[in-house]
Amino acid sequence: MNNGEQRAIVPIQQAAEQAAPAQPEAKLATTEQRNPATLDIDTRSTREILELMNQEDARVPAAVRQALPQIERAVEAIVARWRQGGRLFYFGAGTSGRLGVLDASECPPTFSSPPELVQAFIAGGDAALRRSIEAAEDRPEQGAADVAHAGVGPKDVVVGIAASGTTPYVLGALQEARRRGAYTVSLTCNRGSPVAAAADVPIEVIVGPELITGSTRLKAGTAQKLVLNMLTTASMIRSGKVYGNLMVDLAASNAKLRRRARRIVATVAGVDEATAMRLLEATGYRTKPAILMALTGCSAQDAERRLEAAGGMLRRALEALSLSTREEGHP
Repeated sequence: MNNGEQRAIVPIQQAAEQAAPAQPEAKLATTEQRNPATLDIDTRSTREILELMNQEDARVPAAVRQALPQIERAVEAIVARWRQGGRLFYFGAGTSGRLGVLDASECPPTFSSPPELVQAFIAGGDAALRRSIEAAEDRPEQGAADVAHAGVGPKDVVVGIAASGTTPYVLGALQEARRRGAYTVSLTCNRGSPVAAAADVPIEVIVGPELITGSTRLKAGTAQKLVLNMLTTASMIRSGKVYGNLMVDLAASNAKLRRRARRIVATVAGVDEATAMRLLEATGYRTKPAILMALTGCSAQDAERRLEAAGGMLRRALEALSLSTREEGHP
């Protein structure tokens, strides 16, 4: 300092209070506001930081619960359009885009769904999954182009994911999807955003300011993951991919999943695992026909026919079997 002048160091919180903000806090979107509980987080111990994170994360499930009516509408729309041969698409940028890709990529192994049933696009393409390409989100025309490239149509559902609710790439995708007649859903963490206004069903999960100002990979990202879990899981359950709470349509593509498939068949059909394995081998490790074979003694081909007649739903196929047995006079 000049001439040995000493200047008092002003604590950061005090300095922030004294400085004139570029924009009044009240006018900022929730995801951009400062969290009053963490203004001095950089002075906290490791344990205190973790406790603050845990405290903030605990707010997320309650915020998701407030949005259940909108999530329900979205699920009903997805199920209805899947029955018509439609598909589900996610469009997002950054963390939001990566979460969409994660959810879509986990559907085939969990539910044996075809890869095209749930698809995800991220601003900047696959390269943005591993390396941040922040500027890609500023191109609404790319969002529209990705929707066109996917061949989105009236039977499809398009979900735009954007914590801020202002991401141009997502906005462009939703606008193009609506123009093509698709059913549109938004998933945001601010109220009354442009992205929400562009959707048939706006899902707004208001988790409050982040632990680190603007870092929406934290609470907002957690909220988005929970909602995406709900969209696909509830839709798959309603589509007959689950029996009880068992994933009877899993793709048994590795040793762990083959063991799980054997346990599922043994549990539902009441047979030992050796019998379950033999039945699964006869069906190419498809659990639903293996269960029908165990319960009826029918062939793999007949089991497939029964499932097709029941719309792929195991419970419906078993109920039809029970009704047929009663009509034939069997106890």
